[in-house]
Amino acid sequence: MKILLLSDTHSYIDDRILYYVNWADEVWHAGDIGDLLVTDTLKKQKTLRAVYGNIDDAKARMEFPLDNYFECEGMKVWMTHIGGYPGKYPTRIKQGLMENQPDIFICGHSHILKVQFDKQFNCLAMNPGAAGIYGFHQVRTMLRFEIVSGKIQNLEIVELGKRG
Repeated sequence: MKILLLSDTHSYIDDRILYYVNWADEVWHAGDIGDLLVTDTLKKQKTLRAVYGNIDDAKARMEFPLDNYFECEGMKVWMTHIGGYPGKYPTRIKQGLMENQPDIFICGHSHILKVQFDKQFNCLAMNPGAAGIYGFHQVRTMLRFEIVSGKIQNLEIVELGKRG
């Protein structure tokens, strides 16, 4: 299963993003979608799993959950927007990690790309950075990877160019 992971589009989608969407089997969006035109465009091309973020309006919050728990190719996944990172999780996230024990924990929000194995919770914490043009990040980023028989393979950082 080929996965494209993005976040923080803030109402922006372009041909660079869509080029990588074509590669994927599924697209996962970790919140701050902005205009639902972004997710509508993604859904026309691929299966989409998403959560809403702090900038998302009532329409996005009706369509997408705060937390998305699912399994993919034998891996338990938890995706939310504001999640922190290993050693710096908010209380809600720590509790969720203990209770749900995902193999992959995904969040967005920080606009900082980070992939780190969390020894305490025995999971891979992933933040794809920001794919949109709004925010303090300098380079637009996403992640792409494959899940095969319960293992992540071929993890790549996708750089989409400078913001703005």
